[in-house]
Amino acid sequence: MSRLFKLSKTCLKTRARAGTLTTLHGSVPTPVFLPVGSQGTVKTLTPDDLKSLGVGMILANTYHLYLRPGVETMGKLGGLHKFMAWEGPILTDSGGFQVFSLGHLRRVSDEGALFRSHIDGSEHFLTPELAIEVQEQLGADIIMVLDECPPYGDDVESIRKAMERSHLWAERCKRKYKGRKQALFGIVHGGTFAELRRQSADFITSLDFQGYAIGGLSLGEPKELMHDMLDETVALLPADKPRYLMGVGSPEDLVECVARGVDMFDSALPTRLGRNGAVFTRHRRYNIGNARFKTKKGPIDPECDCYTCRTFSAAYLHHLFKAQELLAYRLATIHNVRFIMRLMEQIRLSILDGTFFSFKKDFIQSYQPTDADIRAEQKVKWLDARQGKHPQNEVVY
Repeated sequence: MSRLFKLSKTCLKTRARAGTLTTLHGSVPTPVFLPVGSQGTVKTLTPDDLKSLGVGMILANTYHLYLRPGVETMGKLGGLHKFMAWEGPILTDSGGFQVFSLGHLRRVSDEGALFRSHIDGSEHFLTPELAIEVQEQLGADIIMVLDECPPYGDDVESIRKAMERSHLWAERCKRKYKGRKQALFGIVHGGTFAELRRQSADFITSLDFQGYAIGGLSLGEPKELMHDMLDETVALLPADKPRYLMGVGSPEDLVECVARGVDMFDSALPTRLGRNGAVFTRHRRYNIGNARFKTKKGPIDPECDCYTCRTFSAAYLHHLFKAQELLAYRLATIHNVRFIMRLMEQIRLSILDGTFFSFKKDFIQSYQPTDADIRAEQKVKWLDARQGKHPQNEVVY
């Protein structure tokens, strides 16, 4: 039985699970969504904000923190928790996704990834051992193995090569890992090829990590294909350990993927959308800059209990975005993060009281996702922006 994870209840009609993650910095009920605090901050929000919104755990980015302010600096200041004044659990990614998003700025071999900093062009060599060392020094509660994350659309042999390299790196991470305070998660890859997914799940679970992440999805593939790959993968993961789907944060995806047995999620989507004026409601996503909100007296979402909806009209938020006032980004972010936290609370409660199957059916029937073609186009722009092709534009996906 995993010391990190305790399973409380499983839905009889789906694979949905409710449980608890227990770390040195507190316990977190699952399913859980982790807002992204890449550089030691969830953009526009303070730690007190996060607590009031119901956030139990956050994700920080190894790549960004390694480059700036640097591990040595944070060590002198008491570690990542003290540095950012966050008392709850933290998960750090390995930095692999960010490195592989650099495109022409990096070169990869079985030894590791040589890359140039997007900040100053300085050269760095990220190895599996260094990824573990940095994350251990940061003091995160859950840390990740270094992996290679190829883009959606690569051919099967390219995906296989990346998967095998990720397996090699996972073994090296496990050997380097000291296992003193942090839990180390392995990552299953294989792209959108079912046989590779099965091979990867078999290999990674044989290394006996404390938890398992599912990587290489939500990279532009159709939702149905993502669901198929989840079904292939989750069935092969240990029932007594947490399952973490990386990079997923849209409301409909959270509901669908919880139903497939996922316990943990992260994404910058809610905060990025908020800064771009896109806000969640129970039935769909809206652009608050649309003319329809210019004179709307009520809140963004009358069902929402966040500070923004309790205090301000949609018309006021519309005005702030039109005027490019900084408060606009904060208020929209507060709303989006609280919307996702409430959704996760509702999902968990429905699992515990045995109503998740009907909850999922009602939610999916009444929620209108963003058009698939638009999502795919925005995802491509976002990935291009990460590779420096559109450095001046912040894009939404």
